[in-house]
Amino acid sequence: MEFIIVTGMSGAGKSQAAKALEDIGFYCVDNIPPSMLPAFAEFCWRGQSRKLSKVAVVTDVRGGELFQDINSVLDELAGNQMDFKILFLDATDDVLVRRYRETRHKHPLCDLKHISIINAVKQERELLRTVYARADYIIDTSQLSSAQLKQRISSLFLGDATQALTIQCMSFGFKYGGLPEANLIFDVRCLPNPFYLDELRPLTGLDAPVREYVMKFPQTEGYVERLFSLIDYSVPLYCSEGKSQLLIGIGCTGGKHRSVTLTELLYQHLQEKGYRVSVSHRDIGKV
Repeated sequence: MEFIIVTGMSGAGKSQAAKALEDIGFYCVDNIPPSMLPAFAEFCWRGQSRKLSKVAVVTDVRGGELFQDINSVLDELAGNQMDFKILFLDATDDVLVRRYRETRHKHPLCDLKHISIINAVKQERELLRTVYARADYIIDTSQLSSAQLKQRISSLFLGDATQALTIQCMSFGFKYGGLPEANLIFDVRCLPNPFYLDELRPLTGLDAPVREYVMKFPQTEGYVERLFSLIDYSVPLYCSEGKSQLLIGIGCTGGKHRSVTLTELLYQHLQEKGYRVSVSHRDIGKV
C-alpha cells in the first residue's frame, strides 16, 4: 500500500496536491492531527480497509499545538516498520506572502500567535525545518500553475502523467439529442449509412457485417486516419493542462451503426496507446 503524508508551507498548494492525488486514485484525508496518524495508518495497513491501496493524508500547522508532535509521530511510524513517504509543498517566502494578500486568507499562525503574515511564514518555516529535511519529495510551487502542479504530482506517483487522465469514448445519436457534457464531439453523419441496407438495419456497429460495410469506403478510412491523428495530438495537451477526465463523443443519426463502429475503433486505438479508457454506447438500444 502507498501511504503519503502531505505537508508543507501554508499557501504552497497542499489542498491542490491532495485533489491531484485524489484524481489518480488516492483516498485522501485533510487536516489530520499528527497524533492520529499512527492509529489511522494501522487501520489502513492492517485493519478493515484492505481495499485501500493508495492513501494520502494532509497534516500541517493548522493543527496548532498538536502539530508539534509531528517528528515523534514520524519516528513512531518508522519504528513500527510502516512504509510511508513524505511529500513537502514549498514556495518562497515572498510568493507565500503575496498569495495570502491576494486571496485575503489568514495564515493559520496569525490567529494563533497574533503576528503578521510575514512573521507567520518565517515562524512556520522554522517549525517545519526538520520535516523538510525528512521529506522524500519536495515540490516548489513558486512558479507552478495549478495544472503544472497536478502534472508534477501525476508524474511522481504514476510515473506517467498520461495515466492521470481517464478517457471515455461514447457513441450517440443526434436524433436523441446532443452530448453537452462531451469535451470533443465528432459528427460522422457524413459517412455511408448501413441503415439503408435491409440486412444491416437491425444490426449495430458491434456486429462485424456493419463494421466491414462502414470501413470499406475510402472516405471512412480517411476520416478515421484524421480522427486518430487529431486525438493523438490533442490528448497529451489535455494531460499537460492537468485534466483528469476527457469525454469524446462520436455521433451519427441514430447512434447504432456508424458512430458505434468508429467509437469502438477509437477505443481500441487509445487502449493500444496505453491510456486509461472506457467505451459506452448511449443510444445503441433505442429504436
